[in-house]
Amino acid sequence: MIRTVLAVAALALGVTVATAQDPIAARKAIMKENGAQAKNGAAMSKGDVPFDLAKAKAIFAGYAAAAEKMPTLYPDNSKTGGETSAAPAVWTDKAGFAAGFAKFAKESKEAEAAVTDLASFKTQFSNVAKNCSGCHETFRVKS
Repeated sequence: MIRTVLAVAALALGVTVATAQDPIAARKAIMKENGAQAKNGAAMSKGDVPFDLAKAKAIFAGYAAAAEKMPTLYPDNSKTGGETSAAPAVWTDKAGFAAGFAKFAKESKEAEAAVTDLASFKTQFSNVAKNCSGCHETFRVKS
């Protein structure tokens, strides 16, 4: 549990520092970390790595922290530059964009609380991962 708290705190601190400098770089760093956690979760789900309850919970805690921070990283002056892949819909549908992250944060927190073993992790991980693809379909430019 301490590792989970430390991981979330480190993510929050790193994002806070990066945000002050460059919101595009900050959101890319968060998404890169989310991608790494998704890869870890997929490996755990498939049995490629042993199930570890603390690591499983940390994945969801990290997702929740990221989801709470992400909506603040899209100021109007970050629509272009920095090789952003944010779609115009981020700014034309700010309410929908924020709602997607709120849902992702809520479901990630619920998943963290619900995970007790590999079977529950697989279910929760699959459900939470659906949010990722849904948001990327609407709010990300495909490269």
